[in-house]
Amino acid sequence: MTSFMPPAQKNWWAVPVGRQELVWIAIALVWCLIMFFMMPFWHMYGDQNISNEGYRVTPVKYQAKVNEMIEKYKVREVGAMKIPVVAPPDGGDVYLMARLWQWYPMLELKKDVTYRLHLTSIDWNHGFSLQPVNINLQVVPGYEFVLNITPNKAGEYTIVCNEYCGIMHHTMLGKIWVKE
Repeated sequence: MTSFMPPAQKNWWAVPVGRQELVWIAIALVWCLIMFFMMPFWHMYGDQNISNEGYRVTPVKYQAKVNEMIEKYKVREVGAMKIPVVAPPDGGDVYLMARLWQWYPMLELKKDVTYRLHLTSIDWNHGFSLQPVNINLQVVPGYEFVLNITPNKAGEYTIVCNEYCGIMHHTMLGKIWVKE
């Protein structure tokens, strides 16, 4: 058969479907139904999706909240750029800001204490990826996202921007230290 041959003079919908095709159609349908019902199941019972709140915010107002937190709770500075490290009170609000090409400030949290982590970007879209925990969020300018977090292991965690944000994107790293 070539493309130069005229089409068959029959209705394609009237041709009987082969057994093998029916088996594959049934397998595909069952798999689609399994995947469809797993999405709400994992959302409710899988502890996979982070419950969060979102608010509209302006960069100037959010920057003021970050600076106020730094003034109250700064414990030290790190690196050549002297980025402040903040140790907020137990159960307090923690403000983390994404900006070209930096997570600001760095955080020092306590193990097994719940904090309200506020995230926003003051310039472009950024991605918040907490490693090695594998928490991934989009951080969007104009929106403040609030997460309830409870660190359950002591150690050093790295925040990576996983949304391309410009020429120095690869240097956009932050730190969270979790103390006993």
